Amino acid sequence: MIALYIILVLVIAFFVIINLPVFGRLPKNQRLTKIHQLPNYREGALQNLSFTPMQPEGVSFFKILKAFFFEKHPNKSPDKALPFVTPDISGKPKSDAPEIIWFGHSSYLIKVEGLRILVDPVFSQTPSPFSFIGSKAFKGTDVVNAEDFKDIDILVITHDHYDHLDYQSILKIAPQAKTIVTSLGVGAHLERWRIQTEKINELGWKQSVTLFNNLTITAVPARHFTGRKFKRNQTLWSAFVLQTANYKLFLGGDSGYDTHFAEIGEEFGPFDLALLECGQYNAYWPYIHMFPEDTVQAAIDLKAKVLMPVHWGKFSLAMHPWNEPIKRVVAAASVKTFPLVTPKLGETVLLNGNFPSEKWWLTE
Repeated sequence: MIALYIILVLVIAFFVIINLPVFGRLPKNQRLTKIHQLPNYREGALQNLSFTPMQPEGVSFFKILKAFFFEKHPNKSPDKALPFVTPDISGKPKSDAPEIIWFGHSSYLIKVEGLRILVDPVFSQTPSPFSFIGSKAFKGTDVVNAEDFKDIDILVITHDHYDHLDYQSILKIAPQAKTIVTSLGVGAHLERWRIQTEKINELGWKQSVTLFNNLTITAVPARHFTGRKFKRNQTLWSAFVLQTANYKLFLGGDSGYDTHFAEIGEEFGPFDLALLECGQYNAYWPYIHMFPEDTVQAAIDLKAKVLMPVHWGKFSLAMHPWNEPIKRVVAAASVKTFPLVTPKLGETVLLNGNFPSEKWWLTE
């Protein structure tokens, strides 16, 4: 009887935990109908344009877990606090050209056309549903907090993974944001967290929204996956094309390398700047994240004028050394003679003006 009682308590606790707000909510009703009508929805889930297994043939999930948790991986975190430039995140742009400020991983602020656009803000110390699980943020990356971002004009969320859609950050930033742009289905999570439905713009691939009269954001394909609990690919994952009267930026989100970059480059390019992931890769999951050399090729495919590598510099979510991604992407860009910008955390990149290129990760 005692054993039965313990099992019952554990079952109840399990269902209580998985229904906590941090996990969000799956799409339903009209939102679910829209997802079912997407051309890449079939067999009960959203699909990538190309066949995309989570890991290569012959590699089991348990083999990956063993490698991640039990094998030695040196230098996964920096030995001391990373250098950080205290940014002006509340002020308006100082010129007509876009300004970009990176805060580590895939969180960055874009100032353009008098607007402030915040992308994938993750300011919690751990990109997971619980603070005691997962990689801790590197020292020196907590200089800016979610509370600092008041009255953001546009909040962009590429997909619903914890290292891009952070519950605690959203609770502090989204209620004051004027409008939100995200992939179709992510609005279900936001509504679960009591964010106003009226300010949420959800897009399928190739769908656009025009905001503040002269700024257009278009969702385009990426090669990735989604899910905050157990069921994958019930919400969409996207990259976004941000276009003003004079500039065009590519906001990459997460994506493995594939032919979609060249297709986007043909349809929407050239881009003044491409912000693309270059970290958290491994041969155990080669299709859903890019290796740094792929990142450079993706920028070339997109017809980008300059590449800004992100998705590194804050969390260790793979087995490589923390600064290996930037070392490899710099080397690959040098071989291709492709322009690269590598700001410190908090440092402002000014298109047509300030393109930081100091190798600050070598002086830690």
